[in-house]
Amino acid sequence: MDSFLQALPIVLNFEVLSVIFLAAIFGLFIGSIPGLTATMATALLIPVTFFMDPVPAIAAIVTTVATAIFAGDIPGALLRMPGTPASAAYCDEAFAMTRKGQAGQALGVGLTASVIGGLIGSTVLVFATSTLANFAFSFSSYEYFWVACLGLSCAVVISAGSAVKGLISLLIGLFISTIGIDLMSGHARYTFGVTELLGGVSFVPMLIGMFAISEIMRYATTTAYGIRRAPDQLMTNPFKEVPQILGKYKLNLLRGSGLGAIIGVLPGAGADMAAWIAYGTSKKFSKEREKFGNGHVEGLIDASAANNAGLSGAWVPALVFGIPGDSITAIAIGVLYMKGLNPGPTIFYENAELLNAVFIIFFVANLILLPLGLVAIKTSTMLLRVPQRVLMPVILMFCIVGSFAITNSIFGIAVMLSAGLLAFIMEENGFPVAPTVLGIVLGSMIEEMFLASMIKSDGNFLEFFSRPISCVLGIITLAVWCIPLVKYAKFAFEDRNNARPKGPVVK
Repeated sequence: MDSFLQALPIVLNFEVLSVIFLAAIFGLFIGSIPGLTATMATALLIPVTFFMDPVPAIAAIVTTVATAIFAGDIPGALLRMPGTPASAAYCDEAFAMTRKGQAGQALGVGLTASVIGGLIGSTVLVFATSTLANFAFSFSSYEYFWVACLGLSCAVVISAGSAVKGLISLLIGLFISTIGIDLMSGHARYTFGVTELLGGVSFVPMLIGMFAISEIMRYATTTAYGIRRAPDQLMTNPFKEVPQILGKYKLNLLRGSGLGAIIGVLPGAGADMAAWIAYGTSKKFSKEREKFGNGHVEGLIDASAANNAGLSGAWVPALVFGIPGDSITAIAIGVLYMKGLNPGPTIFYENAELLNAVFIIFFVANLILLPLGLVAIKTSTMLLRVPQRVLMPVILMFCIVGSFAITNSIFGIAVMLSAGLLAFIMEENGFPVAPTVLGIVLGSMIEEMFLASMIKSDGNFLEFFSRPISCVLGIITLAVWCIPLVKYAKFAFEDRNNARPKGPVVK
């Protein structure tokens, strides 16, 4: 506590607070533009951090990411074009609320849940850093395989409509994730002689295409596109019903924050996976499952809270072991090394004040998100006032710039356009896009962890249940897979019995 109090003056001064304020505005701007991600916003800050002291540099990164993750909800809710990958999990739900005239409610709930989730995740980061780090690094390839399988199970849960079409959509995503060089054998797969595919299909251009480009295509092919209400009707007071909604779904808020903090700790998981799993869990255990996909606020609470809680959790392995929890903390570790601060166990006693300063920055960044996020929501009505014949070409331009910046090649733009065409065809035929995206996110992890585990176990699949944590995760995963099949078989058996004649047949 003494070192925590000593770190307060390091953060609560004019220089650091000014950096936090400017970084928050920058993050809100970048995150709200489809095609520009939180990772890209962080990368753009690197040249600026060369001229900063360590604390302001870290403050800029933390604040930019926290605000950009929420800002991605704005185009997702208003245009069905998520600004960041973490917003893709509940983009359809938020857009459905907008079509019902509840855009303000969707964004207000998302903002409040993001702030509360971020604060809970920051509290977990402060009090359980060493414990969570030990938990995360007790995971081997077996545990990661089962966690990825659990996340993959969310694909069928979150898909609206036919479960079979959701499963087919998931398989499409898994197939796309296999394109490139096999890490184990070194052979190229499904590249068809295209050199650029040897490194696999870049995820961000794929995501931009499947959400933004498909919407642009839909606008170009139909005259009934768009929302037929005025912006003022759509954007009611964002906080008007938030207390009642969060009071009703307070357990969802806590569950989403907890899931986000735990999943964020796992190296390579991050806020994206946390949002998908939290949304799928919310739908699985909801008493109003039939409302999901039609504009229901329950899933937004879980996923929005998990987003920002996952950001805090990703810093645990980064600070304790110097191993990045996601792409953003990988950039942050580079900045720390550049400033002569080596992340690792020694940071707890060599730079305790700096570590506590990082904790305080998380709290300040999430608190400043509340007023600035409200301003961003209020000004977002200007987006709806722009004629769509003007708005769509501008969005297309940003998508092209974002895809080119991620891959630094024209091939990224080709991937984006191909993904947009694929998503458009799928949705026109009733196939949901979300399972495909989740399959791309988790496919490579599942394959890598499965092959590594099989090599370690010499082909013995029972080794997947040999460790306590992997055994529990494996049983839970198999139960999630088998329970729907058992229910289906039971219903089919009962229907067959009911269809049989009950009395003597009269000829």
